[in-house]
Amino acid sequence: MISTEVFYEGHVQGVGFRYTVKQIAKGFDVTGWVRNLPDGRVELRATGAEEEVRAFLGAIGESELRAHIHKQTESAVSPPPVGPKGFQIGYD
Repeated sequence: MISTEVFYEGHVQGVGFRYTVKQIAKGFDVTGWVRNLPDGRVELRATGAEEEVRAFLGAIGESELRAHIHKQTESAVSPPPVGPKGFQIGYD
């Protein structure tokens, strides 16, 4: 089980990025969330088996979203003690 945090930069807000990520997540056994940040980036947190998380992130990079991503920064984080059910869109 791993937990990964990814920050996406580029034209990633106002283009359906979070919705598309949530739709992609339905095809993988991952939990987590995706949310817009005030600085224009999108933050994603995904938890699951390493193969599932890697495949999920790969699917995002291969989707139509790749045209909007100019930079992505990924780092490992501690899994939440009790994770969310499913994959959510965060609204702050």
